[in-house]
Amino acid sequence: MQRTLRTRLGTLALASLLLGSAACGDDSADAPDAADDSSAPAVDTESEAAGMVPDDIREAGKLVIGTDASYAPNEFFAEDGSTIVGMDIDLFDAVAAEMGLKTEYQNADFGTIIGGVTGGKYDLGVSSFTINEERKGQVNMVSYFNAGTQWAVASGNPEDVDPESPCGLTVAVQANTVQDQEDLPPKVEACEAQGSPLTVQQYEGQDQATSALVTGKADAMLADSPVVSYAISQVGGDIESVGDISDAAPYGYVVPMEDTDLADALVVALEAVAEDGSYDEALQEWGQSQGAIADFAVNP
Repeated sequence: MQRTLRTRLGTLALASLLLGSAACGDDSADAPDAADDSSAPAVDTESEAAGMVPDDIREAGKLVIGTDASYAPNEFFAEDGSTIVGMDIDLFDAVAAEMGLKTEYQNADFGTIIGGVTGGKYDLGVSSFTINEERKGQVNMVSYFNAGTQWAVASGNPEDVDPESPCGLTVAVQANTVQDQEDLPPKVEACEAQGSPLTVQQYEGQDQATSALVTGKADAMLADSPVVSYAISQVGGDIESVGDISDAAPYGYVVPMEDTDLADALVVALEAVAEDGSYDEALQEWGQSQGAIADFAVNP
C-alpha cells in the first residue's frame, strides 16, 4: 500500500501523504509537474509594494525563503524531486512579483525555519505557519490564509477514533506544529490522569506522519485542514477525515521582528494580488478557496 501511495503522489517524497479534511473546496487538484520559469509572474518594480521594499532586498532582487516541502498541497516537491510547488508557492510568487522581486525557496525542517529567519539565513519563512502568540513573540507574522485542525483515520475508522476521546490511541503528528505543541499536550495530560495514555508519534515531516497512518503504525493523525483534505483526494480512499475542523486560525508569513518595512510591504502586495485576482487564482488552483481571507495584517 505504501508503494502505491508513493507512486500516486509522485515525488511528494510522500511529501504529504497528507491528512484529509473538509475545509478546503475542490478536492480534485492533482500534483503538477515541475514549475517552468516561464510561468512565473512578471515582477512589477513600479508598484506601491515595490517602493516599500527595504533597500538591501531591492538590490538583491529576490527573497530567500525557508519552507518545509513536506506539506502538500501548500508546499511540496514536484515530480522532478527538486522543484518546490504548492498553494503557498503560487501565492507567494505572485506576492513577491508585486513587490518587484523573484523568489528562491530553500527546503528546511519546519522547526528550524523561524530560527533561520531570526538568524538571517532566510529573508522570511513561507510554510503554513499558524499565527499564535508564541511565534509573534519571536517574529512578525503577516496573515494571508485561514486553516483549522483536522483528524484523519484509516477508511472506515476501524479503531473507532473519536477526536474528543482519544485516550489509548497512537496518534501521528509533525513535530513543532500547532497540533504538536498546542492541540495534543492537554489531551496527553488528561489521558494520563485517566490511566489510559495517549501515545504521540512525532515526525520530522508531515509525509512521515501521514505514512504512519496509511501503513497502520498510527491509529490517527492530525494536521492542518488543507493538508488532510488534499491527502484524502490523493490516496484513493485509504484515509478519511473524522470529527469537525477545530481551532481555525490564520497562516502568516514569517518576517524578522526588525523588518517592519518588509512586513508592511507584504500586506500591500497581498492587497494588490487580491484585487487583481491572483490571490483567488492561486487558492483555486489547489482547491483551497474556502481558506481565503479579506483582511491582511501584521500580527493580527
